[in-house]
Amino acid sequence: MSEKTILLVEDNADDEALTLRAFAKNNIKNEVVVTRDGAEALDYLFAQGAYEGRDVSILPQLVLLDLKLPKIDGLEVLRRIRGAERTKFLPVVILTSSREDQDLVEGYRLGANSYVRKPVNFDEFLEAARQLGLYWLLLNEVPQRTSG
Repeated sequence: MSEKTILLVEDNADDEALTLRAFAKNNIKNEVVVTRDGAEALDYLFAQGAYEGRDVSILPQLVLLDLKLPKIDGLEVLRRIRGAERTKFLPVVILTSSREDQDLVEGYRLGANSYVRKPVNFDEFLEAARQLGLYWLLLNEVPQRTSG
């Protein structure tokens, strides 16, 4: 398997740049694949559309999922990830600016591993990125992936 990748599902270019900058400042050198809407994220994960022919046996180590996405919202992306045998154990962290309690509750109900509200302050965001990287990329263990 290639280097552990991170799938960043983010439609806001400023938030994307901020996340990538925070990873770089924290020496998180994993490849980051960026998809900008829910449909593109699903295409990437399930090797369809523009990603047809991608090796589906290589899954990201972590999905950072925004909720308020064009085409297919983040909660529906999460529902589909959890509904497929091959991706159901994929670590998914909701990384959103949403302050709606219903999003928090629904995210966990659908199987999110974590829910992080995006800090507005860059230093706070740097620290959040450092902690996400440390935990999800170095410490967390997931079940061995099965074919299917």
